[in-house]
Amino acid sequence: MSRSKIEWTEVTWNPVTGCSEISEGCKNCYAKRMSARLKAMHSSNYQNGFEVTCHSHALSTPLSWKTPRMVFVNSMSDIFHESVPDSFIKDIFNTMNMSTHHTYQLLTKRPERLAAIDKIIKWQDHIWMGVTVESGRYKDRVDYLRSCKAKNKFLSIEPLIDRVGEIDLDGIDWVIVGGESGPGSRLMKEEWVVEIRDQCLDSSTPFFFKQWGGVNKKKAGRLLNGKLWDEYPKGMKV
Repeated sequence: MSRSKIEWTEVTWNPVTGCSEISEGCKNCYAKRMSARLKAMHSSNYQNGFEVTCHSHALSTPLSWKTPRMVFVNSMSDIFHESVPDSFIKDIFNTMNMSTHHTYQLLTKRPERLAAIDKIIKWQDHIWMGVTVESGRYKDRVDYLRSCKAKNKFLSIEPLIDRVGEIDLDGIDWVIVGGESGPGSRLMKEEWVVEIRDQCLDSSTPFFFKQWGGVNKKKAGRLLNGKLWDEYPKGMKV
């Protein structure tokens, strides 16, 4: 387990590490930078660097956590990456389905793979599924998400690198928005964020503003129009 600094979760669990670029939001991937650092530090799970690697020894880790936690699954990878076998994805879901006292948050940029194997996955209410939508070019991911059997669905509009425009939020339970941070971070315009926030208000969809980002994200802060937006899905265990 790793305590997380990500504002919308508590801990991370990485039975898979490593990934590959698939869209514009991957350009300045924090996980890729961190994997290189961890490999240099001789961390056992990162000896392959950012190559996709499944860690069977990590599958049972959440079963030992007695205190309920909000768990971001595969923060250092994408569970639906093409190099992760169907059987290993099922193993991850088996662990999640055996530990209903936790709330699991999964996120992918590969919803086509999610849709392809959705029928072999057992979803319980404590397993949330999300997709990343970094600009209007990737709004089709929302339709794939909407069609899967997960009861609780969310959007991570981060890093927001261009205007998204109108979003169909029907069946979407939560929206997270955040700017890119770290070296080479790209600009996020306030009007892009406000446009999404207003759509969430109009549709009564909980809205979470994670950060403005930039090279110094702490200095930039998290206030939008002078307010902290830390909304979570209604009626869900947080």
